Amino acid sequence: MLDIRFVRENPEIVKENIKKKFQDDKLPLVDEVIALDEERRDTQKKADELRSNRNKISKEIGALMAQGKKEEGMALRQKVKEQADELEELSKKETELNERVTTIMMTIPNIIDDSVPIGKDDSENVEIQKYGEPVVPEYEIPYHTDIMDKFNGIDLDAAGKVAGNGFYYLMGDIARLHSAVLAYARDFMINRGFTYCIPPYMIRSAVVDGVMSFAEMDAMMYKIEGEDLYLIGTSEHSMIGKFIDTITPEAELPKTLTSYSPCFRKEKGAHGIEERGVYRIHQFEKQEMIVVCKPEESKIWFDKLWQNTVDLFRSLDVPVRTLECCSGDLADLKIKSIDVEAWSPRQKKYFEVGSCSNLSDAQARRLKIRVKGENGNYLAHTLNNTVVAPPRMLIAFLENNLQEDGSVLIPEPLRMYMGGVDKIVPTK
Repeated sequence: MLDIRFVRENPEIVKENIKKKFQDDKLPLVDEVIALDEERRDTQKKADELRSNRNKISKEIGALMAQGKKEEGMALRQKVKEQADELEELSKKETELNERVTTIMMTIPNIIDDSVPIGKDDSENVEIQKYGEPVVPEYEIPYHTDIMDKFNGIDLDAAGKVAGNGFYYLMGDIARLHSAVLAYARDFMINRGFTYCIPPYMIRSAVVDGVMSFAEMDAMMYKIEGEDLYLIGTSEHSMIGKFIDTITPEAELPKTLTSYSPCFRKEKGAHGIEERGVYRIHQFEKQEMIVVCKPEESKIWFDKLWQNTVDLFRSLDVPVRTLECCSGDLADLKIKSIDVEAWSPRQKKYFEVGSCSNLSDAQARRLKIRVKGENGNYLAHTLNNTVVAPPRMLIAFLENNLQEDGSVLIPEPLRMYMGGVDKIVPTK
């Protein structure tokens, strides 16, 4: 969320940013919120004047009563009552205006970084760099659920009966591999200096409003009926929420945390062959990383975060590439985002396995995440990035390690988490 003062002083910059994000329907909101803010400030000024005047008159009433001038005192008391009624109306108006301004401000997108390429959607994202040599073997690579099925490792039919479409049972070696990847990712991040955390899997609406845009919330979040609670779509939500309404001494920054959680999302994804299986699902598990830092350090941390994901996948010998997300593909709170995509030898193309985002002070402003500096308090910057998100990561792993005989090689870093085996063998 932007600072209202910035919008007031730089309306054309805000409008130009909206155009760059191809959200022209939001352009009228800029003038509307500026007008509402002016009315709000005027109302607040009148209310403050009445409060001050009421206090002054109250003292005069006391003095008159002490002097025995009861009639004059009663006249002033009637004036105070009239002003109290007026003040009550102004206070109601002030509250209503505050809510309207806040609602609009939470809809106006954050100012994107100057380095972000301009484009309408993810089809215009820009490739930055490839890591590792993508290989297409001479033998056929089956669809990922067919690979898993050879190991008796997945049951979508039973999951459909129990929970519906978008859920799954993982079993045997595939389930163990799933857990091994998460355990390896956890230790990988701990070894890079991040503090491991298991967060709450539900968050209150105040945190939801603080960490994402309204559009994201509608598309993603499951609401707990009868409770002020939502299931998290990613542990980033509760991890950033951990710092709500806090003031952290500057010397204690940055806060670098890596967290495990299940994730729950309403979205099922687009139609098509690549949307079946376990690519887009309602429930999955993820290892995440978040950073809370000083504003001048957020760009440095941004590059460190996405590099962590690249390094992890390369340590398992999975080829990846990085993509710069264009303006139209950025969620409203983000100023810059890079996707990490893994190579799919079956599809002969890359697909997304992680996303790194810099949100500058947008979440911090909403959640009041502040830093205590030498010259006073200021808003922190927040960043997040996916370490790994199986079972999607399993798709890349299985395809890139599948052998012609149907076995799957286990890279050396994962073997200690798989009981020491160097490969798993299909049962069918």
